[in-house]
Amino acid sequence: MQHEHRSRPRLSPPGDTEDMVTSLAPRLSYFAAVARAEHVTRAAQELNVPQSTLSRAIVRLEQDLGVDLFARHGRTVSLTPAGRTFLGSVERALGEVEKAAESVRADADPESGKVAFGFLHTMGTETVPGLIRAFRADHPRIRFSLVQNYGEAMLERLRAGELDLCLTSPVPDAPDLVARRLDEQRLRLVVPEDHRLAGRKRIRLAETADETFVTLEPGYGLRRITDDLCAEAGFTPRIAFEGEEAETLRGLVAAGLGVALLPPPAVPRPGVVELTVTGQRAVREIGVAWLEGHPDTPPVAAFKKFLLSRRGRLLPEQAPPE
Repeated sequence: MQHEHRSRPRLSPPGDTEDMVTSLAPRLSYFAAVARAEHVTRAAQELNVPQSTLSRAIVRLEQDLGVDLFARHGRTVSLTPAGRTFLGSVERALGEVEKAAESVRADADPESGKVAFGFLHTMGTETVPGLIRAFRADHPRIRFSLVQNYGEAMLERLRAGELDLCLTSPVPDAPDLVARRLDEQRLRLVVPEDHRLAGRKRIRLAETADETFVTLEPGYGLRRITDDLCAEAGFTPRIAFEGEEAETLRGLVAAGLGVALLPPPAVPRPGVVELTVTGQRAVREIGVAWLEGHPDTPPVAAFKKFLLSRRGRLLPEQAPPE
């Protein structure tokens, strides 16, 4: 290896840090191999690269850094104090890269990879556990990273690359997303058991124009559906409370705080009566969404195929309201 005297260091000015990293990164593994072998020829053989290529890379690395990393002793080399300092950081950086590579390979493994899956709060009691249980019957080692949130927040995480798939409602219509309708739920008007309407089986939503409602917060899909249905019925609902959980709303209805439009509960809740809404199509559509053009790993592709195969039977059967 030829040694060139450097009278002036070539350290990058502060604004060129990114360019420096880009320049250094390809040569770091070469430097670490020479440091371990303390011999350029042996290191070149281990890396399966020409010795001349390796020598030039090390010289260029030293020139870019403006410091001597090696002392030359004939055919052998040894680290300078600066080289030893640099090696410690390089080995940690290369170790992190190796761990990252192992992680992404593991996540993409067809048998034991990972699916980042988001779903609505109301899907968490029965629907999603049932889906995962059924899927894992044929894919027992697939891992899931689960996120439970409201629709708009999940779509943001989908766009940010934090989720592979999400179950959401309403089914989104956006150019950067692909969405498929899977099922629908009938919404019911939930009233306290001692309410004036509690003896009814069915009701038109227009009859509730004077009622006080408890609803989900703005931004939730079910809130948008509630507002749209009320507008279609000719009124704007008077809101007593805005929450984040459907079952919280059901409990507040039981406490007499108001009425609510909600999907069927996982288990019947005492203190409320649920009425069928007539005269309007009071439903919420459930769909699966993913990012347009986003390549799927094998485990994500398998779970997506499974979800699409459940079209029309995604949700557990619900008993009719009493």
